[in-house]
Amino acid sequence: MGYHEQAETGPAHRTLVRMCSMCRRYFEFYEGPFEYNSTRCLELRHEILEVKVLSMVKQSELFDRWKSLQMCKWAMNISEANQFKSTLSRCCNAPAFLFTTQKNTPLGTKLKYEVDTSGIYHINQEIFRMFPKDMPYYRSQFKKCAVVGNGGILKNSRCGREINSADFVFRCNLPPISEKYTVDVGVKTDVVTVNPSIITERFHKLEKWRRPFYRVLQVYENASVLLPAFYNTRNTDVSIRVKYVLDDFESPQAVYYFHPQYLVNVSRYWLSLGVRAKRISTGLILATAALELCEEVHLFGFWAFPMNPSGLYITHHYYDNVKPRPGFHAMPSEIFNFLHLHSRGILRVHTGTCGCC
Repeated sequence: MGYHEQAETGPAHRTLVRMCSMCRRYFEFYEGPFEYNSTRCLELRHEILEVKVLSMVKQSELFDRWKSLQMCKWAMNISEANQFKSTLSRCCNAPAFLFTTQKNTPLGTKLKYEVDTSGIYHINQEIFRMFPKDMPYYRSQFKKCAVVGNGGILKNSRCGREINSADFVFRCNLPPISEKYTVDVGVKTDVVTVNPSIITERFHKLEKWRRPFYRVLQVYENASVLLPAFYNTRNTDVSIRVKYVLDDFESPQAVYYFHPQYLVNVSRYWLSLGVRAKRISTGLILATAALELCEEVHLFGFWAFPMNPSGLYITHHYYDNVKPRPGFHAMPSEIFNFLHLHSRGILRVHTGTCGCC
């Protein structure tokens, strides 16, 4: 072996190569974000998309790939997005079936529950009057939507202004949006979901604690309230009571109920993509609906790991560290699918800090 061969393969050369590689990455980052369709960005997106199932890579390796991808500007891939939305239209059809309405659930319907499939709810005149005549939203109605999860990844993100700038904002399960959190999570809310278990545990099923519940909802101003009244038989009475409370206090806030067949269809769809859970999360349901109702969808506060992409530990929620019931949701699998959708240009996942406060 000659001198030059030794020089090009020895330890010193390998160290130099690593240093040059680090320098290249530094200067690439320093020069600013790459364009979406640059060669490097195509490679980085491919590195995520080639991981077909979450178990194929170590968590740290997935984080590294995701962090590298942040060097690239995100842009919507119109053809990919339209194809995905077309699939959702065929399987789920949020513009027609997201909520129970007088059009999709006529008077006298024997409505099947999502989970208690043997249970039937007879749509009588009283409940029928509570339904909107038709869906209040239509396909691609909103240009830019923000779906805000409650993950600890939002803490210190300074994404509040960007969230507030969206044309339509979805939030999950009455999250706090007080002044303490607004810089990170914003305040704008157009739809907020309420899990009936929250009403049962925090507000005693609204049998007494009606005014406190009403005051909590006022924080979201004129946001519509969305409940899974027909998820199971336990949810129905307490969900209907929400409508009575808001009517009694003459609140302008609308109350809507998920259509149980929509929830069944969305769950089946994500199961076909590998999300195996006792129940998919509310965030995934809202993100799925947003993809049909909005031209462009941005996700904030969606992260299912105890560490952020840089490996720093984060709290479970941006407002507390209370863990969910184990085995109920498949959150890592959901986030993994979101990272794929981001890489395909179908929606954008925000996991870092936002540009401005």
